[in-house]
Amino acid sequence: MTAMISLVGRTNVGKSTLFNRLTGRKKALVHDRPGVTRDRREGQAVLFGCPFTVVDTAGLENGGELADSMWKQTLKALQASEAVVFMVDVRAGVTPLDKKTAQTLRKVGKPVILAANKAEGKNLPVQDLYSLGFGEPILISAEHGLGMSDLFDALSPYIQTEPVQEDEETPKEKRVRRKKKDQEVDLFDETVKQENIYDRVIDLAIVGRPNVGKSTLVNRLIGQDRMLTGPMAGLTRDSISIDWTYKGRQLRLTDTAGLRKRAKVEDDLEKLSAADTKRAAFLAQVVILLLDADAILDKQDLTIARQVLEEGRALIVAVNKMDTVKDKKQTFNLLNERISTSLTQVKGLKTVFVSARTGEGLDKLMQAVFDVYAVWNLRISTGKLNRWLMKMTEQTPPPLSATKRPIPLKYITQAKTRPPTFALFSSNPEKLPESYLRYLIRGLAKDLGIEGVPIRILMRKAKNPYENKSKSKRNK
Repeated sequence: MTAMISLVGRTNVGKSTLFNRLTGRKKALVHDRPGVTRDRREGQAVLFGCPFTVVDTAGLENGGELADSMWKQTLKALQASEAVVFMVDVRAGVTPLDKKTAQTLRKVGKPVILAANKAEGKNLPVQDLYSLGFGEPILISAEHGLGMSDLFDALSPYIQTEPVQEDEETPKEKRVRRKKKDQEVDLFDETVKQENIYDRVIDLAIVGRPNVGKSTLVNRLIGQDRMLTGPMAGLTRDSISIDWTYKGRQLRLTDTAGLRKRAKVEDDLEKLSAADTKRAAFLAQVVILLLDADAILDKQDLTIARQVLEEGRALIVAVNKMDTVKDKKQTFNLLNERISTSLTQVKGLKTVFVSARTGEGLDKLMQAVFDVYAVWNLRISTGKLNRWLMKMTEQTPPPLSATKRPIPLKYITQAKTRPPTFALFSSNPEKLPESYLRYLIRGLAKDLGIEGVPIRILMRKAKNPYENKSKSKRNK
């Protein structure tokens, strides 16, 4: 468990920019508009090779119901932190809200490091910053990376200062090793090296339209008011990840901003939120598409579902607010009808009915997550795959080629998992039509138990066994 460091300050002082620099990813939304960050966000940071957990908190504002809720989230982060980086805007000087924040931090009782951001250039007005009572400020520029060594020195007493050991094998060496392994195919090999998926952290994202209950579902699952919720649509602006354990399984649960139809999105901040949601969904392993029971699988929901499947993620469709539905059977039939007609690219898509408000159906939802994750990681032996391929081609032979003979399919092997991906070898791979590939994908799902996840078949050109012999004869 790495040390936790929280970034605290008023709105628009650059906390999210520093968070992105420390984590090495643009995970937090950055915008000129104050108050973009509303929930606290955790990330794994590395500074000069030393790891720690960094928390981006909501910018402190003057009173109001939303501001009070945001402060409660920030206070929870402070209480769990080893130290706090108190960020101020050196160019703006000390504001009344900075002074109020300083008073609050003294009451919390955690070590405070004062970081004066936006410190590009010379002749900066730093003298007033001493009045905050936290000693000499560290001058940094989160945007340009200036002052990071000074920040590291200040953080050193609170974080692990042993550098992270890097993998000695280069990416190029890994690719060569994998390519060599793929070339050594035993068509009768029955061995299957299933990976231990139970010790892995499952990246789980919840997506959907605004106000369908995503944040309420996250709070119900983890058993605490971690995310801001309310009747107003759009409370969640950026994707927030939470490390969580459910029945001994480790998960990284991500709440995302609601996605509206592209034509309705005009505000540039909402465009950033939508892009952040898609990034979170496409990087997740399992995605829960949360629907409103009163509006099941409309055009926007289908667009989200298709994009998730095209990215190769495992998808679960969950219908929320079932406690308000009178005719549940009708809702169930409507959902299955929509899926069967509009999401034909995946057979056996898992559907669950839940109520985030009451907790109904959440055990079934999590079991569906574990089940679909196992299928997403499934490996099948080469021998079993080729017996299946022989059966499929006997039932329905491949279409005829230009020579009036069926296009020869030599053999098949599994190239990788996550999602299940197969390499199908043929002497004329470019001639095999998409319709026959869809026939094979449906067969893989039904016959080999790969339902509920996207399946990919990559066509490969089979090597001609006589090619080298003919070349050697010509050389003689």
